[in-house]
Amino acid sequence: MTAKHTPPVPSVQVDEAGGTVLLRTTRSAYALRVDRAAGCVLHLHWGADLPQEDAVRLPVWSEHDNSFAGRWDGVEEYPVDGGARFGVPALEVRFADGSGPLEPTVRDVIVEGDDHAVVRLHDRTRPLAWDLHYRVAAGGDVLERWTEIHHTGTADDGDVLLLRYASAHWPLPQRPSWRIGSVHGGWSREGRLDRSGLPVGETVLGSRRGHTGHHANPWATLDTGGAGEEHGEVWTVALAASGSWRLTAQRTAAGRTGVMAGEGHEGIELRLAPGGTQRTAVSLALYTDRGFGGASRAFHHHLRAHVLPHPEELRPVLYNSWEATSFAVTEENQIALAKRASALGVELFVLDDGWFRGRDDDRAGLGDWAPHPRRFPRGLRPLADEVHRLGMAFGLWVEPEMVNADSDLYRRHPDWVLHLPDRTATELRNQLVLDFSRPEVTDWALAWLSQVVADNAVDFLKWDFNRSFSEAGVPGPGPDARRVHVDHARGVHQVLDRLRAQFPHLRIEACAGGGGRVDPAVLARADQVWTSDNTDAVDRLAIQHGFSQLYPAGVMSAWVTDSPNPLTGRAVPIPFRFHSAMAGVLGIGGDLTRWTEAELAEAGRLVQLYKDIRPVVQQGIQFRLLDPGEGPLTSVQYLDASGERAVVLIWRTSPAFGTPHPPLRLRGLAPEARYRDEATGREWAGATLTGFGMPLPELPRGDCASALVRLRRVDGRGRNT
Repeated sequence: MTAKHTPPVPSVQVDEAGGTVLLRTTRSAYALRVDRAAGCVLHLHWGADLPQEDAVRLPVWSEHDNSFAGRWDGVEEYPVDGGARFGVPALEVRFADGSGPLEPTVRDVIVEGDDHAVVRLHDRTRPLAWDLHYRVAAGGDVLERWTEIHHTGTADDGDVLLLRYASAHWPLPQRPSWRIGSVHGGWSREGRLDRSGLPVGETVLGSRRGHTGHHANPWATLDTGGAGEEHGEVWTVALAASGSWRLTAQRTAAGRTGVMAGEGHEGIELRLAPGGTQRTAVSLALYTDRGFGGASRAFHHHLRAHVLPHPEELRPVLYNSWEATSFAVTEENQIALAKRASALGVELFVLDDGWFRGRDDDRAGLGDWAPHPRRFPRGLRPLADEVHRLGMAFGLWVEPEMVNADSDLYRRHPDWVLHLPDRTATELRNQLVLDFSRPEVTDWALAWLSQVVADNAVDFLKWDFNRSFSEAGVPGPGPDARRVHVDHARGVHQVLDRLRAQFPHLRIEACAGGGGRVDPAVLARADQVWTSDNTDAVDRLAIQHGFSQLYPAGVMSAWVTDSPNPLTGRAVPIPFRFHSAMAGVLGIGGDLTRWTEAELAEAGRLVQLYKDIRPVVQQGIQFRLLDPGEGPLTSVQYLDASGERAVVLIWRTSPAFGTPHPPLRLRGLAPEARYRDEATGREWAGATLTGFGMPLPELPRGDCASALVRLRRVDGRGRNT
């Protein structure tokens, strides 16, 4: 008898009679109700999966109906400024007559395919409409939301000024208490993870800097206080925005909690002309009952499956010349470094700052993107050709969004920088920011980038951004001069999109003085990101731990540099430096002309070892076993998608006298399978390695000791499965 085929359940289901919309991921559900009579969209559920027949019967929670409370505060999917609403609005506007309150009316609910729902609303009498978009990303647990805002009037109605224009409001279920998790820090100390109780009121994370920021990153986790790395309910909200941004977690005294996510911050107003549309950035969110590690792995999967340009590619081992030569680059010293790098097994050689005209230090040259006539009298092509002859790809550092006042570009176009005519232009790092919200600026940038890539056979660009915004306005009259905080980043996205379309072979690393521009929108256009300018292998453990909360190891650039470290002065042995960097995309940035033959030989061996484990690290499933700072050891594990290979990295920053550390309990292994240590030949059952734990390898004595363990699944007779 032929088995009866059951068609798959659509990811989006709509109950037309009651107005219930149910979105289902692989392991969760999100439900809302369209109340046409009240003119609003009300939240029902976000959490564990449930069937549609139950979703349609779910009650809507509301505040006690009194004259001092908004009945739907914290419950609406997209609250507006208007009526008896007293929470944070997702949409706030000012019409041409100076008024602002909105009165929403539901127009329609549309399902596009099986995975996309749109709820369309408009103001009852004013010329404004807004569409709420919901999309279920296939094969995972991430939901995507964004909003499109339309000026539906004519020239007689005048412009509408958008004061707040969130991508989404994510209401959370009722719980007695909440804890919020995020990362904080600064330049060279990015990604410091913090989890603390969420108070009643508004907790705001964001950036006023015109870029994502070192001090914070556009995501937050929420849990009730009891979640751990591998257990408990966790809700995560993120924003795909590369300019200024804001996440607001609001908890009311009545027990409602939600997170608002959107571009801009206070004062970033957008002018919407009649007939115009503003589409917000995409907000991404998920629920899991598998703890913070489960949330991270779900986001890693989503970024690989739906965001990254080439997730199937392994990122090459690179060498970058910055710490070896700084601005004193020449064709001769770069070729000398390239030969040493090639001998180590490096696959990509990157020429950093100092290669262009006028660039003898950081006070001049930005904007004049032609080879330095004294340092490269024959241009860059001979160097690129030699790098290619040595078997490596050729990469180049650029900083397209910046200009020095001492440059021909600035002398020709002083009006291209972010400035206000009657304000002093503040220089940071001796440079100013070009206004990428202007088409003439982005056209100029694309033209010279295209020429440099084509003329010099460039395979890879390190795209840097080394200062935040100041005096950020566009010249001329108008109420929305500060929209550059949003539109500049969108201009950068357009240049990257056009450049990649023109040069499909080109690969790009996003950098902003380290981790100052890391977000899902950048990762849609970059193959990897520079995590931090701090290359101290010990400091990197905490930085990389925070990075991994949302972003996968396959996009995390990590370098081995000189010892003592040029930033911290800490002396760290080569194995520890390599093991720290091998947790992501391995790079080398030290002065190879000063490394001893023994150091070069050990580095070459470790590069080859990394190439062996690279598929597991860059494309595998990550488990954080021991967090930095919570004990004497830090450890992370990677498991390839087939479950055949596991890699475990272990670090001890300083020795501690006392009881030996217990065995390290691994995760994700098949209990019935056996796994062989590829270095020692010892075999263990998966149940033993996850239940009892893996006996720790012997670590060298002294500070900064580390180990790498490779496990391969074998059958009972010792053959590879």
